[in-house]
Amino acid sequence: MRLFTAVTLGSAVEARAAAGIERLRALSPKARWVNSEGVHLTLVFLGEVAEPQLAGITDALTPVARHHAPFTLTIEGGGSFGSPRHPHVLWAGVGGNTAALGALQAEVATVLEPLGFPREKRMYTAHLTLARSREPRGDAAFLECQKALQGEHWGEARVEHLVLFESKGGRYLPRLELPLAGAL
Repeated sequence: MRLFTAVTLGSAVEARAAAGIERLRALSPKARWVNSEGVHLTLVFLGEVAEPQLAGITDALTPVARHHAPFTLTIEGGGSFGSPRHPHVLWAGVGGNTAALGALQAEVATVLEPLGFPREKRMYTAHLTLARSREPRGDAAFLECQKALQGEHWGEARVEHLVLFESKGGRYLPRLELPLAGAL
């Protein structure tokens, strides 16, 4: 199973993201666009995981959810990763209580590391991935998409769960949903 941990953004943001992606798709038709159904913010990507490892992952993540209170994020604006002239990834920006999101991500990464899931070497940057370039040199059309994203506001999302997803055939299936319960 290909697994990752994430937080979801709710149906209102999902609907606005879907509409936004459809508008942007016309500007960069060659890109590989994400499925707007079930948009999420990835916290830690685990990769290929064997079924017997699920119990240990569940045991590690359950107390993490109990240590974090629900929080609110906003989805607005956007940008790209890669060189400015040949961007590779198009994303929507994340605002609001990003400190709470960062703290949740850091604790998830910490508890998963002893289970054999190494930490990312790059600092965590909250973003909502919208599209990836199909071309190795990037997609110059993302520059127009970035301009279109300026001033966009796709709403607020109340984050209330930590979710372990399985990526299967382009769909994201929740394997575990843990409610955030606040500090104990």
